[in-house]
Amino acid sequence: MKKLIQNGTIVTATDQYAADILIEGEIISAIGLNLQAEGAELVDATCCYVFPGGIDPHTHLEMPFGGTVTKDDFASGTKAAAFGGTTTVVDFCLTNKEEPLQAAIDRWHAKSEHKAVIDYSFHLMIGEMNEQVLKQLPAVINDEGITSFKVFMAYKNVFQVDDETLFRTLIAAKELGGLVMVHAENGDVIEYLTNQALANGQTEPIYHAKTRPPEIEGEATGRAAQLTGLSDSQLYVVHVSCAQAVEKIMEARKKGIQVYGETCPQYLVLDETYLEKPDFEGAKYVWSPPLREKFHQDVLWNALKTGQLQTVGSDQCSFDFKGQKDLGKGDFTKIPNGGPIIEDRVSLLFSEGVKKGKISLQQFVDLTSTRAAKLFGLFPKKGTIAVGTDADLVIFDPHAERVISATTHYMAVDYNPFEGMKVTGEPISVLSRGEFVIRDKTFVGKEGKGRYLKRQKFGTPEESVMNKTITV
Repeated sequence: MKKLIQNGTIVTATDQYAADILIEGEIISAIGLNLQAEGAELVDATCCYVFPGGIDPHTHLEMPFGGTVTKDDFASGTKAAAFGGTTTVVDFCLTNKEEPLQAAIDRWHAKSEHKAVIDYSFHLMIGEMNEQVLKQLPAVINDEGITSFKVFMAYKNVFQVDDETLFRTLIAAKELGGLVMVHAENGDVIEYLTNQALANGQTEPIYHAKTRPPEIEGEATGRAAQLTGLSDSQLYVVHVSCAQAVEKIMEARKKGIQVYGETCPQYLVLDETYLEKPDFEGAKYVWSPPLREKFHQDVLWNALKTGQLQTVGSDQCSFDFKGQKDLGKGDFTKIPNGGPIIEDRVSLLFSEGVKKGKISLQQFVDLTSTRAAKLFGLFPKKGTIAVGTDADLVIFDPHAERVISATTHYMAVDYNPFEGMKVTGEPISVLSRGEFVIRDKTFVGKEGKGRYLKRQKFGTPEESVMNKTITV
């Protein structure tokens, strides 16, 4: 059935204009003023923006960690994402050493294919690099369409790899057309500082931040950037949280090194004092990198505005406060790292960024959708509004006000880190490939309707998008 979205204001990463959008099947077939389409379902977007569906490049759904598993799976997680204006997520597929890469990928397919309500893809963790792994990478890229690889420089004895592994991964990515993603913290120094804190009886949640100071994030970011330059490869630094890391990314980019950076809403609006909340409430805010002193927020916002950071991901990694986070009472190292962010990512960036004049409306679209689509091989089918693209659309009321709360969110977790925060701007209806997932703030989607996306190689020339209007 055709759908005709009328009376809205279309906003992309480059433009803002009033027009109607005609959807036929899964794609946008026409854009123009006063479009007519016999038999089309009419959708009124008066006083609303129409954005391309959000793309969250950083999620951890149904992920094992610290002896437990994240609370949100691909059903609840993607449903919450849709309520928040996100129509595509890229989740991290964790591997085990000496195990075929395909085995890990198959596990993630099993977690997602009958549950996801929106489209999704995977990044693949690289935990070792040898001839056996190298031989498997072409199939991962060409057959599975997984063109991004995650390397951890932290979590010693769990995920952390050495510099040789990172360097060889960068070289392989350059040759095969992949993008290397890095969790940039110096895990060896963290291990030392953590052991020292525990020996001194410093066990409260705040010491999670004290043992992971911003200097070690900056050091690891700079090291990864230098190795990227040496290998003439490409790097994406996930969850940038501090001025020191931003500085290293800026330095590398000035030298012409292909380094891109992502930050997250939590680092833009929360600070490390939340870790000091009494009655172990600080555990709700334990994730890595940790929250920083408040002045880092201004640095991050400026980096988004000036283009030194390119995307905003959620780093969705939810654990219940009761029954999971409280595993770390008496020892902050046993608090599962992560928070529930996926649902509020888009609204927070609009409310705190656009409404407060920190970023433009076009930058908002670029940060929440378009740039991720381009970096991760989804553009132009995803990430913009144009004839021929997937009809992933968000009808967004820029004037709606709401208060964030665990009592009203759709994530499966028992708390919200932004509890009580008032935000302006809210998705009203969300379409994924032409079908409503959210309509008038009500879920109308279906588990299993989300489609696995095979992605283009990094650096693939952007496909030309039809620039003509189809006669209807």
